[in-house]
Amino acid sequence: MASITRTNADSNQNLSGTDNWKHIRDQQQRRQRIRKALLTAATLVIVLIFLYPIYFWITASVRPFQEIFAVPPQIAITETTDAWWSVVIGGRSYADVVREQAGAAATATGGAGTSGFYVVPYLIDSIIIGLTSTFVVIVVGSITSYGLSRFHFRAKQNVAFFIISTRFMPPIAVALPLFLIYTELGWIDTYHGLILAHTVINLPIAILLMKSFFDDIPQDLDEAAMVDGATRWGAFWRVTVRLATPGIAAAAVLSMIFSWNEFLLTLYLTRFEIRTIPVAMSTFDSSSGGTQWGFLAAAGSAAMIPVFIFILFVQRHLVRGLTLGAVRG
Repeated sequence: MASITRTNADSNQNLSGTDNWKHIRDQQQRRQRIRKALLTAATLVIVLIFLYPIYFWITASVRPFQEIFAVPPQIAITETTDAWWSVVIGGRSYADVVREQAGAAATATGGAGTSGFYVVPYLIDSIIIGLTSTFVVIVVGSITSYGLSRFHFRAKQNVAFFIISTRFMPPIAVALPLFLIYTELGWIDTYHGLILAHTVINLPIAILLMKSFFDDIPQDLDEAAMVDGATRWGAFWRVTVRLATPGIAAAAVLSMIFSWNEFLLTLYLTRFEIRTIPVAMSTFDSSSGGTQWGFLAAAGSAAMIPVFIFILFVQRHLVRGLTLGAVRG
């Protein structure tokens, strides 16, 4: 009888221990769900904070004059207009749109005057300079980074450090010497002058990024290709470049974005014949005419489109390219 009682007590104790374990497990799962929900909510808030200025900028390009300056700012769009886009992209008369939106008494013209709000030529200039400089950066940078990754020579680390050290100073630090050199060469307001300047600015970071990818590709693959009859160039082009495509795509995107957004150096090296979109948009504001917010919002929204299209072409490589070569064991 005592044995049966002891057995029942042990069974009850085991059941109690099982219930406690389940209770602890349920508490841990509940805490994990709460922690995950809080993390998701915090992430959503941060994303909305970063996206709201872009949303407001894009919506301002289709809002009428009164809604742009409404106090407090209106989040929802109650009325739309294509007036700002019709001038910025369509080339419509500035005066007609201002009278239509702000009234006949509006006379301010802003820094761009009455004809400088048509930005299509400036977008074309930015596309030419951005794409060409990016192409040169990728061609020169891939060959240079491959050489630094595959060949061993004296002072190799010093050469790599010298390349990266050119990014230690801001580009504006060399604006005046570069301006004087370009003036002597007659390169002010020229495509090749701006392309060269943007290439020099973006080349070091592209070499650093692509070199990390080439370092991750085993050299045995190059040697195997050369054993099969390929030249060094053939091994580079047919094997290494194919495997390093994510890194090359990431370098191309960064170079394009940096070139597209470059302002101060471009401002020094241009006058009237060539203007990139950031330089052109800076003229939309002046102390005498005020800021033309509708035109500025439309031009800024239009300036996002070419870069967005460029990223779409390389998006399948972009995320892997930005993360794969970042950390090495």
